[in-house]
This record gives sequence, structure tokens and C-alpha cells, in this order.
Amino acid sequence: MAYNNITPLQLAQAAMTTSYATVYTVPVNTRTYVKDIDIMNTTAASINVFVSLVPSGGTAGTSNALFYQVALPAYTIVQWAGSQILDAGATIQVKGSATGCTINISGGEAV
Repeated sequence: MAYNNITPLQLAQAAMTTSYATVYTVPVNTRTYVKDIDIMNTTAASINVFVSLVPSGGTAGTSNALFYQVALPAYTIVQWAGSQILDAGATIQVKGSATGCTINISGGEAV
């Protein structure tokens, strides 16, 4: 399947909670590329962060982790830049070991 139209966009912006939460779902008949992820710890304590790129019907965990239990020191930011492709129905799911982190994800959708 060829994709002719690619729209760059912010895929997600969210406060991370202590349970996996879906921050983005790939729409039907679409492929999404993940280009950049920024996670900021806004607290005075270290927080472990988790980010999973979950295939449609899957569950977040070690088999699809992009970040898994990555310690983010107080008042710091981690940035990931690369290229990951997600198929329709896939999700990006995130959580922290405590509240206090924000996440911004950018990329594009191809239809």
C-alpha cells in the first residue's frame, strides 16, 4: 500500500500517571511515524519512565518497550529522536513510577 499524503503533527502531549495510559492511537487506514519523544521530570525526585509502542490488540510491556524503567533524575529531560513506524490500531502507551512527568511526542500520519 502506497501512502501519498504525510501530515506532520504532534501525536501526544500528556501528564504521565502511574498506570499505563494510551496517549495516541493510530487511526484506521493510516500509518504513523514517531520522530521525537521528549519526557520532562518536573519534580525534585527521580522517576522511572516507561514508553511502549504497542501493536493493535497488544499489551504494553517489555516486548514492545521503547523506554523501560529508565530513571529520569529530578528536573531533567530525556529526548529520543529516531524513526518508528506504527500500523493502524497500534497505540503509544506511557507511565511513570510516580506522577510528575510530562511527555510530548511528534511525528506524522500517512494516509
